[in-house]
Amino acid sequence: MGQGHFFWSYVPFWLVNYGLAILAWTLVGRFMLSFMVAPDSRNYIWRWFRRLTDWLLPWIMFITPYAMPRTFVLPAAAVWVFVVRAAIVISMVGAGWAPRLGQGTPG
Repeated sequence: MGQGHFFWSYVPFWLVNYGLAILAWTLVGRFMLSFMVAPDSRNYIWRWFRRLTDWLLPWIMFITPYAMPRTFVLPAAAVWVFVVRAAIVISMVGAGWAPRLGQGTPG
């Protein structure tokens, strides 16, 4: 992508990378929080964790074996998101759509 601005030249990379990181860590947080909060709690943090991650769980349950206990679907979802994130980041780096280490800033 040439010598552009470090952030603005790679906006697609940053959006995908950080978006998937937020999703994965929210899944980890929801798993940890599930031991302290009732599933139908009105806690605003719990509601937002569920709102950010509920859409993904049917997809994860489709690709994850049914032998897995339901308790571990959230960590499995986080692992899947981390794997997808790594694959996308590696392919974006290979395509030149991501900043290189040691690229530095011009001038």
